[in-house]
Amino acid sequence: MVFAVEEINRNSVLLPGVRLSYRILDSCARYPWALQGALSLVAGESLRCNSTANLPHSAAFGQTGERRGGKSVPLLIGGASSSTAIVLSRSLGPLSLPLISYQSSCPCLSDRRQFPNFFRTIPSDVYQARTMARLAIRFHWTWVGAVVSNDNYGRLAIQVFEEEIQGAGVCLAFIETLTRETIKRDARQAAVTVEASTAKVILIFTWYTDVQQVFLELAKRNVTDRQFLASEAWSTSDDLLQNVALSKVASGVLGVAIRSAAIPGFGNYLKSLHPSHRPDDMILKVFWEKEFGCSPGSTQSHVKTLSSHSSSIFNSSIPSSWSDRSSKPNVLISFPASRSPLTHPLPPCSGTETLKGVENLFTDTSQLRATYNVYLAVYAAAHAFHNLLSCPDRNSLTRGHRSTCVSPHNINPVELLQHLNKVNFTTPQGENFYFEGGDIPAVYDLVNWQPTPEGSLKLVTIGRVDGSDLHLNQSAIQWSTGSNQVPISVCSESCPPGTRVARRKGEPVCCFDCVPCAEGEISNETGSPHCERCPLEFWSNSERTVCILRQIDFLSFNETMGITLTTAAVSGVIVTTVVFLIFLCYRHTPVVRANNSELSFLLLLSLKLCFLCSLVFIGRPSVWSCRFQQAAFGISFVLCVSCLLVKTMVVLAAFRSARPGAETLMKWFGPGQQRGSVCLFTCIQVIICVIWLSLNPPVPHRDLGFQGSKVNLECAMGSVVGFSLVLGYIGLLACLCLLLAFLARKLPDNFNEAKLITFSMLIFCAVWVAFVPAYVSSPGKYTVAVEIFAILASSYGLLLCIFAPKCFIILLRPERNTKKHLMAR
Repeated sequence: MVFAVEEINRNSVLLPGVRLSYRILDSCARYPWALQGALSLVAGESLRCNSTANLPHSAAFGQTGERRGGKSVPLLIGGASSSTAIVLSRSLGPLSLPLISYQSSCPCLSDRRQFPNFFRTIPSDVYQARTMARLAIRFHWTWVGAVVSNDNYGRLAIQVFEEEIQGAGVCLAFIETLTRETIKRDARQAAVTVEASTAKVILIFTWYTDVQQVFLELAKRNVTDRQFLASEAWSTSDDLLQNVALSKVASGVLGVAIRSAAIPGFGNYLKSLHPSHRPDDMILKVFWEKEFGCSPGSTQSHVKTLSSHSSSIFNSSIPSSWSDRSSKPNVLISFPASRSPLTHPLPPCSGTETLKGVENLFTDTSQLRATYNVYLAVYAAAHAFHNLLSCPDRNSLTRGHRSTCVSPHNINPVELLQHLNKVNFTTPQGENFYFEGGDIPAVYDLVNWQPTPEGSLKLVTIGRVDGSDLHLNQSAIQWSTGSNQVPISVCSESCPPGTRVARRKGEPVCCFDCVPCAEGEISNETGSPHCERCPLEFWSNSERTVCILRQIDFLSFNETMGITLTTAAVSGVIVTTVVFLIFLCYRHTPVVRANNSELSFLLLLSLKLCFLCSLVFIGRPSVWSCRFQQAAFGISFVLCVSCLLVKTMVVLAAFRSARPGAETLMKWFGPGQQRGSVCLFTCIQVIICVIWLSLNPPVPHRDLGFQGSKVNLECAMGSVVGFSLVLGYIGLLACLCLLLAFLARKLPDNFNEAKLITFSMLIFCAVWVAFVPAYVSSPGKYTVAVEIFAILASSYGLLLCIFAPKCFIILLRPERNTKKHLMAR
């Protein structure tokens, strides 16, 4: 802060003609002293930590001698903790006195209604929690554990983290809290939970002292494979980095840190410090004694120890006592307390000692984080003062008019607060600085803890967060595994393409099972929540990852089923032809001539047509094949059944004519009448087929409704009524034939065919009755196969039942092929 004030005082552009002065007070790491110190600065009084209380371990000094009085200050820089800042802001709020904090990051301080006078040069904790959530999402860490402090810092951070990951597929495996009063027990419990959890990435929002206890417990359990995400409260802790005992556990930590920036000239400024130039600076004197082992002055060192705090917390102010460039500020400060008292007097220094060659934490300016925030706070205050003190018309003074300029000796905090809200400037480093409310835009460093040859860890900056932009050099990260490969932390592995996510009941959304997609559905992305159905023309491949064009499927001559049915049909044609030839050769024998041999030959011809028409159903359907196959089927079978019906009617007429008074009955069943009856019955079917094919004929159709990788190409009936009439007419003739044959089955004489016709028609009707449900329930090309099978089965039934016994007599029992034997009863 002192460096920034002196740099501003040397600047001829910023606050020209005005010199800043300052007073620094120590809060003694206690809230009451912070408040009392602030009120004393507002009241224009100097105050020591032990001015009203017995604090023997404190001391004070000043640059130009201590003073007990002074003017009130219009602005404070301080509040190194959020709790202190809340107390100060609420206390100074009624006075509208601006307060700029360099390290208070509580999100609650962003509320302008409660804290209208509060400003800060450190981002709110909301932004670091969001950054850590974005890191988890970026690296696909969907199963994360959390260890947080049991206070506002930890609770608010984990709340923001949960809000940010909502809907992003990231879940918290557990949340362990740490309380300062029971830190050892809580750290032990947290270590047990971390060890037992399947989460490989652990988020820690707490103070570095608590982290140290947790890491010690993890080191005892040899838990070294966890990837830790660090908040800014401990991501740059030198105590943890230099602790070799924790290096295996802490290696690879990825953290969010207060952004660091270079302050030109600050390193030379520190190295130019000398006790002879600052005789009242007790901190510098103690540091000199420890670094060089000599006493820089004749006065004895005041070295005391403050309770258990390692450093004191400073509250700074810029007073309203403006003067010329020669005025000097007063300083009241207590020095750090982490030193042991020197029990032996030290020899006096020679005066040639210098810090220019010293390399330690005091002179190291490579990681200026909170220091840079203080630097920005001073510059923000200076620019607010500059804007407030700038005269709109400086010439008015020379013309004797009343000036509208604000006097540096009479600054109104309310006016200063207004200018601080609107401050917008460019820092000496080229950074654009402004306040959004009381906050600044979120800027963080992303750091990584990497091992050194000495066994400790070093801090490596691997990225930067600038508002909503995350810039990360991922190749520079060294993870906890010791490699550059990103650790995996998931409850369930991502579902591969071809599967979908199925949530487990009662478990977080990150824990799920992978269920394969059903047939006809695909998922071509990893972790797909659902499977998508393929379009009708497509079907899923075996891996369920892509939709492929469905193959056209039909009953072909090349497949096993087609070959089998073709063989059966051709065999039927051959057998029918053989029977036809046998009957032709033995056409003059009684067995052939009995019961109209002409009808027998016509029946064999119709059976041959029945066998042949089944072949039309095999092969790729076309417009003409679809029309021809149903017509050929219907007409062939009607011709066949008509022959059997006429045969049965002839048998009945023959026996009826033998009765007295029925001699003329056979006149109606002569050969001509028989041929005419067959033609009449067949013509009716022809008419039905012609009407059907003319109005709504069968056409080739792709059956997309069939679920499978193939599209069934079939002949759509066109008109169900037409197909039903064709089958119904065949069934009517078959039933009539069966009825007549059943009535004639017990008529005498061996040439009576009624028994054979009865049995054949029973088989015929049984086949076609079973055909209907089988045809309706069969999918795809199997419907065609069922119809072909019904045609072949019924044809073979008629052929074998009617002609097999006659061929047996003709070929094997010629002695029974006589008229005498046929007329025998």
